[in-house]
Amino acid sequence: MHLELILLLVCTGLFTGFAAGLLGIGGGMLLVPFFTFIFTVQQFPADHLVHMAIATSLTTILFTSMSSVYAHHRKGSVIWKAAFMLIPGILIGAWIGPTLAAMMDTRVLAGFFGIFVTASALQMLLSKPPEQAGTLPGIPGMFAAGTGIGTLSGLVGAGGGFVTVPFLTWRGVPIHKAVGTSAVMGFPIALSGTLSNIYNGWGLPDLPSGSLGYVYLPGLFSVVVSSMLTAPLGARTAHKLNVRQLKRVFAYVLFLLAGYMIWTALKS
Repeated sequence: MHLELILLLVCTGLFTGFAAGLLGIGGGMLLVPFFTFIFTVQQFPADHLVHMAIATSLTTILFTSMSSVYAHHRKGSVIWKAAFMLIPGILIGAWIGPTLAAMMDTRVLAGFFGIFVTASALQMLLSKPPEQAGTLPGIPGMFAAGTGIGTLSGLVGAGGGFVTVPFLTWRGVPIHKAVGTSAVMGFPIALSGTLSNIYNGWGLPDLPSGSLGYVYLPGLFSVVVSSMLTAPLGARTAHKLNVRQLKRVFAYVLFLLAGYMIWTALKS
């Protein structure tokens, strides 16, 4: 692996780790565009660029989610009953998502990701809590919700927070408990989605060296290690700054990244 590629990946991890710690978000929506750019520069196979970016981004959550869950659990912010009701559907959906992605042209997948990130940025920018629709549904309803959340998360390579938190708050869960419960979803989404991405990319002859299915292992480990260095710094910085204003800035950054992915989808 070239030194240039290592430096690009490490810098990506440093930035996304800091942003995740600062704003309390997962790095998936940042990582996918950055991975797409880096893999393009390195001339990875065009047909698999976005698939690899999404798969590698999703796999990072396996390593970064546990500390977040523990922190939320210590604060009493996790509704474990709700989490366990969502997880079966999450596991199924997170397998389905990458399977659907594997059937999609890489440009279509890039466009879908761009639209999703645009919607997420609008949600962050407006910061309007959804109107509540009563209590949490029963087991069938939670299973269906988990399947939908897992499928979408597996498609875009994210931990599901931008879908899970609005769903839980819509069903009457206080926001801090919705965030804590949503954090629990990261690991099962990443586990099932990673296995699906390995399976769906297994044996493809033109993937670069170091790939495990669609997961690019050098990118995975470079980003995980470097992001762990800066995430605590981001969390400490959050207590000193106006995070509401930072989230607005971050929303505009997401718009730019979404624009890049949409441009990737439209270019010939």
